[in-house]
Amino acid sequence: MLFFTQCFGAVLDLIHLRFQHYKAKRVFSAAGQLVCVVNPTHNLKYVSNRHAVGQTSTEQSSLHSHHPHETVHDPQLIPCTCPLFSCQWKGHVEVVVSHLRQTHRINILHGAEIVFLATDMHLPAPTDWIIIHSCLGHHFLLVLRKQEKYEGHPQFFATMMLIGTPTQADNFTYRLELNRNQRRLKWEATPRSVLECIDSVISDGDCLVLNTSLAQLFSDNGSLAIGIAITASKVHAAEAEI
Repeated sequence: MLFFTQCFGAVLDLIHLRFQHYKAKRVFSAAGQLVCVVNPTHNLKYVSNRHAVGQTSTEQSSLHSHHPHETVHDPQLIPCTCPLFSCQWKGHVEVVVSHLRQTHRINILHGAEIVFLATDMHLPAPTDWIIIHSCLGHHFLLVLRKQEKYEGHPQFFATMMLIGTPTQADNFTYRLELNRNQRRLKWEATPRSVLECIDSVISDGDCLVLNTSLAQLFSDNGSLAIGIAITASKVHAAEAEI
């Protein structure tokens, strides 16, 4: 009975996911946009942060006590950019995408214009919806986060970050658009670089911010569809043509 219950639950989850994917395709097929159904992930970064800090301190003290002259600092190495976990990985920006895909199983979608369909918006904070968006020869990290900025008042924060340097990020503009029931809401900005902390981007409010009532206004059966478009600046586009 236990085996049957687990299998039946997995089948229901699969049917639910396929139904949402079909609805999204039916709604956006007329516009010719690619649809990416994104399931939520509970944010474990804040839960494990204290443990990670304590463990890192212990490891560092052990390292210094046994090998006081072997610590090498490489300024070109950047920490893991996944906002879900306190990952201790460090590497060059060129291998960030492969790390996010292989280690953290973050999906990648190709195309200049896509629809990001976040499911199960009712789940408690902190919760994240994440994909990698590949277009114009670069990779972008799209993060939608449900977080309590004030106790008891969850909000949704959506931002796009270039997996590259701040100088490269200045060459692009991204647009997030919500459109439902004859209502439209747009956010347009220059993406931030993943070299910057996503937590500071959210705390500064330099992103699309929705309160719960506004998110419900644009959601459909617990799912929120966000249209995404990325364009290159004229200077960057001219250089690409040359």
